[in-house]
Amino acid sequence: MKYVIRGGNKLSGKIRVSGNKNSIFPCVGAALLTNAEVVLENMPDIGDTQSLIQILKNLGVSAERSGQRLKIKASHIKHVSLPKELMGKLRGSIVLVGAILGRVGRIHFYHPGGDVIGQRSIETHLEAFKILGADLKKKDLKFYLHYKNAHEEKRDCTIFLPEASVSATENIILASVLGKRKITIKNCPKEPHVLDLCNMLSKMGGRITGIGTDTLTIQGVDKLKGTHFKIGIDYVEVGTYIVAAAITGGKITIKGLDGTDLSPILKQLERFGISVDVARGSLSAYAKRLKSIPKLTTNIWPGFPTDLMSVVIVLATQSKGITLCHDWMYESRMFFIDKLIAMGARITLADPHRVFVWGPARFKGRRLSTPDIRAGMALVLAALSAKGQSVINQAELIERGYESVVSKLKELGADIERGS
Repeated sequence: MKYVIRGGNKLSGKIRVSGNKNSIFPCVGAALLTNAEVVLENMPDIGDTQSLIQILKNLGVSAERSGQRLKIKASHIKHVSLPKELMGKLRGSIVLVGAILGRVGRIHFYHPGGDVIGQRSIETHLEAFKILGADLKKKDLKFYLHYKNAHEEKRDCTIFLPEASVSATENIILASVLGKRKITIKNCPKEPHVLDLCNMLSKMGGRITGIGTDTLTIQGVDKLKGTHFKIGIDYVEVGTYIVAAAITGGKITIKGLDGTDLSPILKQLERFGISVDVARGSLSAYAKRLKSIPKLTTNIWPGFPTDLMSVVIVLATQSKGITLCHDWMYESRMFFIDKLIAMGARITLADPHRVFVWGPARFKGRRLSTPDIRAGMALVLAALSAKGQSVINQAELIERGYESVVSKLKELGADIERGS
């Protein structure tokens, strides 16, 4: 699939923000911990959601989607092996391991895939499962986890995370919420999707304290009940469309905001000269004159999110001056800049984690291929501000993470078409 984009239009108008892509896997994992019906609202219609539903059906779980609503009923989990092909596509599927282990006591799975933006080990996950008492066996890229004595009373324990891994934390929570023991997790990340998971489990009857802090305590319960839960907004999408409006000289209004704290994103974007006005349930953003900032570094929440770095590099190309962009998390995050350089950007790769960006640059339309979700969307933004026509191939990767890309951009006045 491809996008054909003719740049030069100012993006202005109103759009509604989608649900958080990064919340769908842990929240679906939570739904596997009860035999009652769970209804998830505000589910984004993206490729990852569709693949996740396929995984649920392979497990023998009922999953019915209607618009932004997903009904799940895991009366029984008939299979405890996660499909290799689908796990190979979806990094986020790793959190289903903790959910199935917590519900059934055993799980077979493969090393997860997803975007190729760096070496992402699952060692933190595996060590945590072993501390919880699970026996681990490995054969090449297939893993086997199970509790040797399912009826043995398991001991309370404390897990200190050597890195504040979001998915590892979600896995531990999902594996621990059922049972009789107390689990303490230290050095927890505080990303909005971790809060979504904890708040959803609390509605289901889970006992979790310390939500929103770096120490979570989980007192196991015998049973969880069904619930209706609304997934939080996609803050990465919010930042992406703000940048799209700013680099094209337009003004955007984003509706449908909730209580998610957007300060870690908005404060950094304002440093580039973007004006952001937040009102009840919506925000407006525009830029009269973009300026560079000396340095922007990604960090764990409430730091600037790594998933927005690719988009911000495009923002830096249109801002006057020099900006150092540093993403210490993923060593391949920067490896799409050659495509921006081909369009006319002035960027120097200092090392796998850092680039120097000179702006403003005048982009020219090019034919390009999408390397991953976030870099692909960054190329779309560059094409929107470029002179002439661009073709972005492998656009299906972008739609794994962004809902209704073409229709939303058209609402804002973009000249973009979706083709095969």
